[in-house]
Amino acid sequence: MKKLILIVAFAITGVSLNAQTVEELKKELSTKQGEIGKLQGEANALQSQIDAFPGWKYGAFGTFGANISGFNNWYSKGTPNTSAGNIGIIGNGFANLDREKFFWRNSLNVNLSWIKNDNTDDPADSDSFDGTNDVFTVSSLYGYKLTDKLAVSALGEYRTTLISNFNDPGYLDLGVGITWTPIQNLVVVVHPLNYNFVFADNDAAFESSMGAKIFADYTRKLGPVNFKSNLSAFQSYKSGDLSNVTWINSFGYTFWKGIGLGFEFGLRDNKQEALNNALLTTPSATFGNVNSKLQSYWLFGLNFSM
Repeated sequence: MKKLILIVAFAITGVSLNAQTVEELKKELSTKQGEIGKLQGEANALQSQIDAFPGWKYGAFGTFGANISGFNNWYSKGTPNTSAGNIGIIGNGFANLDREKFFWRNSLNVNLSWIKNDNTDDPADSDSFDGTNDVFTVSSLYGYKLTDKLAVSALGEYRTTLISNFNDPGYLDLGVGITWTPIQNLVVVVHPLNYNFVFADNDAAFESSMGAKIFADYTRKLGPVNFKSNLSAFQSYKSGDLSNVTWINSFGYTFWKGIGLGFEFGLRDNKQEALNNALLTTPSATFGNVNSKLQSYWLFGLNFSM
């Protein structure tokens, strides 16, 4: 009986000591987490001070998505032998110089993707990857500061495709006006004097013209999150049919050594491109009868940042 009582006593004591140890560990963990949070706040504050210093600032992040598959003698499918794949690459980069009297901001956006769906039993079926998303945009903005938030500026922006139909069409905007920087990382450009050069083989659909350029860009890195939103709009003074707007948003979340998840989506409205596409099947198409639908794309995949 005495032995049983001793065993029970030891068991109760062990449980009590174990519980006490767990509570102490939890308390210590909570203290450490508080210290980590404080240090992270101090690190963020130091990074903000570094970012505020004038001089060149560089950055880049992008997204890679891939899905490749192959089927051999898979008879439950209508086509038992197929090879398919989808590959997408997004790149965003910037190089910005900030001085007391002027600034110079440069940015690049590339979005390329290829798709393949080959029925290997059909000799006429293509076995190559065909381009789908195809976006290339580079811009350069120079501004002479009138105040901390306003500057007279000049902008050059070039947009085209790379995989197919390079520079057909291609758009080059050159203009001057005012740039407003209401908060850090946000730039709003209003250029009432801007010429939109359009390079294309089909003169029936594309035409250069004078107009107003509105350009807005917000690029931010906040801890593991990269974010970039870019709006580029041209309003032609000659005709609304020659106007266009493109809005691209990119997100990246880094969770391990520069690797994470990324997402990008883009919207575009361009009646000249809609007419050019309609003329391929309907020679009688005009600006008056063409249906200009909103263009869009998106890509989700692995993200990398530098």
